[in-house]
Amino acid sequence: MKTIFKRLLLALLFIPTVLLAQSTVTGTVTEKASALPIPTVNVIIKNTTKGTATDFDGNYSLDVNNGDVLVYSYIGYVSQEITYTGQSKLNVALVEDAALLDEIVVIGYGGVKKEDLTGTTDLLTSEDFNKGPIVSAQSLISGKVAGVNVTSGSGAPGEGQSITIRGAGSLSLTTEPLYVIDGIPLDNGGVGGTRNPLNFINPNDIETFVVLKDASSTAIYGSRAANGVILITTKKGKNKDFKFNVSSQTTVYSPIDNVDVLSADQFRTLINDIGTPAQIAQLGNANTDWQDEIYKTAFGQDHNFSALGNAFGVPMRASLGYSEHDGILDGDNLKRTTGSISLTPSLLEDHLTVQLNARAMYTENTFSDRGAIGSAVSFDPTQSILDPNSQYGGYFAWLDAGTGNQNNLAPTNPLALLNLKDDTAEVRRFVGSAKFDYKIHGFEDLTATVNLGYDTSNSHGRTVTSEFIPTSDPTFNGSKTSYSQNSDNKVFDAYLTYNKTFKDVHNLTVAGGYAYQSFEYDNFSNDSEAQEDGNQFEFIDKSKNVLLSYFGRANYNYDSKYYLTATVRADASSKLNPDDRWGIFPSVAAAWSVHKEDFMQDSFFNELKLRVGYGEVGNVNGLGDYQFLTRYNGSTDTANYQFGTGFFQTYRPEPINKDLRWEIGKTFNVGLDYAFLNRRISGSVNAYVKETNDLIASALVDPFTNFGNRVNKNIGNMENKGLEFNLNVIPVKTDDFEWSVNYNVSFNDNTITKLNVDQAQGGISTGTGNTVQIHREGESANSFYVFEQVYDANGTPLEGVFVDRNGDNVINDEDKYIKEDPFGDILMGFNTNASYKNWDISLQSRASVGNYMYNDVEANRGVLINATNNNILSNIHSDYYNSGFTVISDRTATSDHFVQEASFFKIDNITIGYTLDKVKNTTFRFYGSLQNVLTITDYSGLDPEINLGIDNNFYPRPRSFVMGVNIDF
Repeated sequence: MKTIFKRLLLALLFIPTVLLAQSTVTGTVTEKASALPIPTVNVIIKNTTKGTATDFDGNYSLDVNNGDVLVYSYIGYVSQEITYTGQSKLNVALVEDAALLDEIVVIGYGGVKKEDLTGTTDLLTSEDFNKGPIVSAQSLISGKVAGVNVTSGSGAPGEGQSITIRGAGSLSLTTEPLYVIDGIPLDNGGVGGTRNPLNFINPNDIETFVVLKDASSTAIYGSRAANGVILITTKKGKNKDFKFNVSSQTTVYSPIDNVDVLSADQFRTLINDIGTPAQIAQLGNANTDWQDEIYKTAFGQDHNFSALGNAFGVPMRASLGYSEHDGILDGDNLKRTTGSISLTPSLLEDHLTVQLNARAMYTENTFSDRGAIGSAVSFDPTQSILDPNSQYGGYFAWLDAGTGNQNNLAPTNPLALLNLKDDTAEVRRFVGSAKFDYKIHGFEDLTATVNLGYDTSNSHGRTVTSEFIPTSDPTFNGSKTSYSQNSDNKVFDAYLTYNKTFKDVHNLTVAGGYAYQSFEYDNFSNDSEAQEDGNQFEFIDKSKNVLLSYFGRANYNYDSKYYLTATVRADASSKLNPDDRWGIFPSVAAAWSVHKEDFMQDSFFNELKLRVGYGEVGNVNGLGDYQFLTRYNGSTDTANYQFGTGFFQTYRPEPINKDLRWEIGKTFNVGLDYAFLNRRISGSVNAYVKETNDLIASALVDPFTNFGNRVNKNIGNMENKGLEFNLNVIPVKTDDFEWSVNYNVSFNDNTITKLNVDQAQGGISTGTGNTVQIHREGESANSFYVFEQVYDANGTPLEGVFVDRNGDNVINDEDKYIKEDPFGDILMGFNTNASYKNWDISLQSRASVGNYMYNDVEANRGVLINATNNNILSNIHSDYYNSGFTVISDRTATSDHFVQEASFFKIDNITIGYTLDKVKNTTFRFYGSLQNVLTITDYSGLDPEINLGIDNNFYPRPRSFVMGVNIDF
């Protein structure tokens, strides 16, 4: 007991000594390069949570004990550790992290340090990607890059995404960017049965996206880069011990809203008010919400496994993934299995580096008949789904009084369309590449590169229609249409790269080489119904086109202050005639790192770089093959020629144009990259003018001068002018809490500056061949071309009354006018991420201002006559009570009453996660995510975001909730 008492007394006496030994250290933290103070630097006593942060002038004060290790850390700088040994003052100068400054950005046929870029290039890493139930790779960057608009085709699982970069650059050709995955330029088309050509790549395998936007950065890809380039780099192995990752998530999809049609009771009231006794007698006794019947809560699941490390001295990464997602349209389903492996060995004392990539996908698709969407909107809500007396599998159908069969003017029971038709397809795709970089012995400044790629896919699909499907054909006994498609894309690149630094300030990189790419297609289909009727029942289509190229690029920088880049590419496409086959596409860009000049050394800028660039690219993407040659097309089944008792298919020549040339895109860009307050605020500003010359569009030809009255010609020019602004801010960064914000906004104005002939666009449901859009000189592409509606004093439209705009007292097409276009003039993205200790939260949102939509559903179904037309009862849109329109009219359908502003603000995703770290060397992250959270818009339709601005029975995007876990070990 005495011993214990003595020890306690000794401890009590020692406490004041310890307290007296504690000291206060002060100091200032600066940036070594500029000697400027750095605010909010974390100063922490190592292995504790005790610490502080520097103030705005870089000063700090902290109570410490002898032997404490102080850790000074700040984003973008190398952390420092200093042991306290009694100093009263500790000043520290932090050095910028060279790993960040020297980050290599892939730019096509090589790479360049991020700080040395001269073109308009945006880099997004896996940390920047959107969260949530991402099935398609394009969704990872939606709303993340200024000037890049990503629009999903519909709410179907894995649906294709449309991407435009800096506005539409063509009228008739593809406006999608070129996708390059691990050095392999892809064919964007895909085979039949494919929902999205990029579905073959598992989003979990993607490391970075690099978006090349201006022609000075895209010209190295020549004719395939007319609409920008998106370079996708997948995750590679590391030269370290193996690490494993397992992720799993479950998704619940729920419908959000339906088209606003009349309820069963409202419809009964309407028919009782306007119908004849015979029509009133047709009313049923049910209360069927057909849209609720075809849409359902759906489920999805994603499971992924990856391994990364060093296998027998070779860095490697392998992954497996499985996804299954139902669509909210009953019966819609996507199943996808993916596998990949990447090997990156180095041989010959690291003189030879090899990248081997193999990626495979197998997809099973079940497509629900989307005709059910329109039928559900129009079908009589007073009728039951089933009819026990029906000859059509028990489904209710409108019958023709004379034949007893389905009335051919009546809509088909939506549930019969979903349940009596099976549309399925299997798609297989393999993408493999092998890249060899050999640093030549004895001349190490020169590297020889060979890149081989093979992208092959095939699909098999069939549509089986039950004999019980409602049809007006009394002889119909079921049908099967089957198809198979094959696509092969082969790539060969060979080039030399010379890199040398002279006298420590002159750096030169020169690359030049040859590229070959071929595309082969083989399509076959069979129609059992046509075969049974003795008509042409097989369709065979084979084609091949080739692209040959020579390219070169030179990058020079002086003292990391002045940069110059020049590229040239010569492309020859077999799609064009021999005289116009070759196109030469040059570019030049320069940059000046102002902040590195002597007169800027005392400024607060960490980066201030001016850029200017000009480039030219070509485009024949989406153009049919060999239009300069005579081609023959088989007649349709209804146009066969009779010889005796037999009918035979005939062939006719297709129109020819031997003078078709490249579309040429020219872009001039001025940009500014900035970073200050020790990179807590950074971003870029870009202004551009993008011109497209020799636009390819359909044009009339003189009679008897060609095998048709229209042919593709180079007849127009178009211009996009815009401004982009990107801002990244880190308002708070401590050891426990970090908050980052990204905001981007872009302004784009599209104008057709030359077009010899108007081009009608935008087909609608009402009438035959009616359109509501036009390509016209002096206007935006796809502008709405409509009659100007006249309204009464109460704001109600007067049916059939339009403004006589040309004053000739006659209302005809000459009175139509341009009313807006479907493209947003202003696009914005706002994204924010925050983390506190083990918790994290992220939010992604977007906005579009100035886009307009034609509400085809209102125009077609918001007319009173449709309720009883052809003595069939059909539901109508509730807009009838606003418009009062009673009869079907081509003019009424093309009224500007249906062209509505569709500006919107959307919260795409909110994700909350919790990380459980270091549990037996295993890290768990649990998260929940809500997708398609909120849409604010004045548009009256289902969704204000539909590509090209025609809202016609759109497959609605669902709201989804995700629960998932990610495990690293």
